[in-house]
Amino acid sequence: MTFHDFNFDERLAEGLDSMNYQKPTPIQEQAIPLILEGHDLIACAQTGTGKTAAYILPVVHRMIRGDHRHLNTLIIAPTRELAQQIDQQIEGFAYFTGVSSIPVYGGGDGATWEQQKRALEQGADIIIATPGRLIALLASGTIDLTHLQHLILDEADRMLDMGFYDDIVKIISYLPKKRQTLLFSATMPPKIRQLTSKILHEPKEVNIAISKPAAGILQQAYVVYDAQKMPLIKHILTADTYNSVIIFCSTKDGAKALDRSFQKEGLKASAFHSDLEQSEREEIMRAFKSKQINILIGTDVLSRGIDVDGIDLVINADAPPDPEDYIHRVGRTARAERTGTAITLINDRDQRRFFSIENLIGQEIIKLPIPAALGEGPVYEPETKKKSTFNKGGKKFGGKGKFVKRK
Repeated sequence: MTFHDFNFDERLAEGLDSMNYQKPTPIQEQAIPLILEGHDLIACAQTGTGKTAAYILPVVHRMIRGDHRHLNTLIIAPTRELAQQIDQQIEGFAYFTGVSSIPVYGGGDGATWEQQKRALEQGADIIIATPGRLIALLASGTIDLTHLQHLILDEADRMLDMGFYDDIVKIISYLPKKRQTLLFSATMPPKIRQLTSKILHEPKEVNIAISKPAAGILQQAYVVYDAQKMPLIKHILTADTYNSVIIFCSTKDGAKALDRSFQKEGLKASAFHSDLEQSEREEIMRAFKSKQINILIGTDVLSRGIDVDGIDLVINADAPPDPEDYIHRVGRTARAERTGTAITLINDRDQRRFFSIENLIGQEIIKLPIPAALGEGPVYEPETKKKSTFNKGGKKFGGKGKFVKRK
């Protein structure tokens, strides 16, 4: 199947051709026809499967074939980074169509707020908004949703994890009852099912999420003491040539501590976390995408909010607390049918977590030997470890982002 089989409007098809889009992914192949037919949709699909195009393309097609004199489509996303990325993709797909979009998010200064309000007053076909800023706009009367035809919730599970359930329900109360609603989520916990029963009408379902990393990812792990982590990361980064690397930590303080260690070692990297100003985060992301910096350190918020092709190495400085987050983290590499490597460092405390990850994905991940110069690591015995186990290596990333000696 190719994108020409969808019979998109020629202006939309021209945009796809210019971006060299030829063959749809499974989520696109299944979701696009249902959306074109006007059905409400629940789609379970992981990041990196092409879900953004799966809803943008049919909605833009329906928009340019119909009446879009008013605000036509509202997309709600959990983070400003995702909102910006969706906006960029719309700009590419809709380049020849005349369809306009605006990202609306918090975290900026007063000038950003005023700029967003002016842009909304001038009119747009599609708004991509984070829940908090959208509530503020609705309360101020800046935005009129009475003619809305499409509502899309992207990464719905992430929004609920961040505590936005009540905000979403409140936003829905401003919308016309007659509309097409599309909900995309990587997982389907009970809270999502509860939400879908409230806001969707006789939805169709598409399930692409198989909770397995892409086949192109080489998954590896080292079993280590915390004191061995930084020397091992340095060894990994210098033993081979990597153009683009993301290192994940489970906490913001851990990311900051790792960033400081990188600076001391003279390694060029940038930490990406919520304590930075919005302008700083955007500058770091621009530098990373343009390869001015090739190592990015972040938390699980980054694993779901970043859309960058060409990442060839992901390092988990510690195992994620939720096995599903492992899928999101390693899914940053091997995108768009490319290959990549994902390496996880497992200390004593994380052994049971990593064992849960292996159970989830249905495979045992190879444990590589630590370089002899770093000494021996612990034995991988996840079924005998307890969550409260501390390492024997002396140091751990902890406290207020400091190295803490174990007494």
